[in-house]
Amino acid sequence: MNEPARPRTPGASDIDAARRVLRLESGALQRMADELGDEFVAAVDLLQRATGRIVVSGMGKSGHIGNKIAATLASTGAPAVFVHPAEASHGDLGMITRDDALLVLSNSGETVELGDTLEYAKRFEIPLVAIVGKANTTLADAASVALVLPDEPEGGTLGLAPTTSTTMTLAMGDALAVALFERNGFGPSDFQVFHPGGKLGQRLLRVSGIMHSGDEVPVAGPDTAMSDALLTMTTKSFGCVAVTDTAGHLLGLVTDGDLRRHMNANLLEMTTRDVMTTNPQTIRPGALAAEALGIMNERKITSLFVVEDGVLQGIIHIHDCLRAGIA
Repeated sequence: MNEPARPRTPGASDIDAARRVLRLESGALQRMADELGDEFVAAVDLLQRATGRIVVSGMGKSGHIGNKIAATLASTGAPAVFVHPAEASHGDLGMITRDDALLVLSNSGETVELGDTLEYAKRFEIPLVAIVGKANTTLADAASVALVLPDEPEGGTLGLAPTTSTTMTLAMGDALAVALFERNGFGPSDFQVFHPGGKLGQRLLRVSGIMHSGDEVPVAGPDTAMSDALLTMTTKSFGCVAVTDTAGHLLGLVTDGDLRRHMNANLLEMTTRDVMTTNPQTIRPGALAAEALGIMNERKITSLFVVEDGVLQGIIHIHDCLRAGIA
């Protein structure tokens, strides 16, 4: 009869256990990286060719990892969804079409619940990439491309709980996602589309996304009387007015500071050309909004005119950045 496991003294032994697991898993990841080959490229080819979605499936711990991989793929430009293999056997196979590609996970390669999904893929000739712990298994044999993980021990003295295997599976999913989005030229602007909320969305928000344009922009011509320019400044509430030529090119701007410098009895008889500051600080519409905020903070100003190829496009105020959560 086996003796029950004896509790051990906490402290240094906990650190020893943690280091042992982390080193074991990092070594497994390094081996996996070293052994990547043509099968990985073939898997990326297969997933890229799918005109529908990438359908990820797995049971138990592989299912939890599969959910994360599907989320990563979807957030980086590869439409993906997770389908639970048990639910697939009760109607959810209808979610999988011939335009899709399957990404199926199983460390043993013999997960019974995957049987119906594998038969369905074979029947309708749906391409299938497997991330599997063993070659010459039911899943590996059924796959169009099998990514076989290195044979590395699980962490812990028992060596039974999925630890190293799930880490490798997750990392392989990340590798596929990154290879796909780099191959497809997925960039920061694409990433922002899928992450409009939260810190990631705020960091990648562009000036064009929050700037004021059209009739909201305070604009005057170079020969506009200052009495009219003051009315525009007051009406638009930005504390400044852009001075442009007839083609919309920014010639300068008039600010509250310019008004103070020219405060005399003749101010209202002057034109914007007489008062304006030339070569003002501007920003591109495609610049990050965080960059605009940085410029305004550094120069101690509250607004920036947005210019493309010398032509006025809009204006961004520091309050626009703060409302968007950029700090």
